[in-house]
Amino acid sequence: MNMNRRQFFKVCSAGLGGSSIALMGFSPTAALAEVRTFKLARATETRNICPYCSVSCGVLIYSTGDKSKNSQSEIIHIEGDPDNPVNRGTLCPKGAGLRDMIQSENRLKWPEVREAGASEWKRISWNEAFDRIAKHMKADRDANFVAQNADGLTVNRWPTTGFLVSSASQNEAGYLTVKTLRALGITSLDTQARI
Repeated sequence: MNMNRRQFFKVCSAGLGGSSIALMGFSPTAALAEVRTFKLARATETRNICPYCSVSCGVLIYSTGDKSKNSQSEIIHIEGDPDNPVNRGTLCPKGAGLRDMIQSENRLKWPEVREAGASEWKRISWNEAFDRIAKHMKADRDANFVAQNADGLTVNRWPTTGFLVSSASQNEAGYLTVKTLRALGITSLDTQARI
């Protein structure tokens, strides 16, 4: 078969084009179409704040469930909130893995205490945990409160207890937290904004 250069390129380009179209899924046979439902179509959308650092990125949490009183809903997807002015829909790697943290089997879901001398942790109720914290704080404040310094000036300090305040809360909650801690005399308080 005698072929000039122009005919050779025509044959090669037709063969290459036809094989490329076939590889992309185009074929002369009828295409089978299937409509899949959007996975978030029936999900409940909840806005929240990422708990990891002080940036307070907004997240959208999607869960399934019928919202009845005794039913347990399941989180199926978490993404950045595009309407949040802080992150505008973006998340760092920790925020992007938020669903894995929430659904982890190692996640602590109730208060636990290890008594003095014991080697095992035991589960306690939330009311018991709050009562224990309040009793320990009161005992420490009564034992270590400094009303006056060496010069006789009133200082009202509680120097033996510190507090880590959440940076992810709004200004009002932060203001009330600091006012309450300062009223108790706590001098050592900080926020997680430095982390």
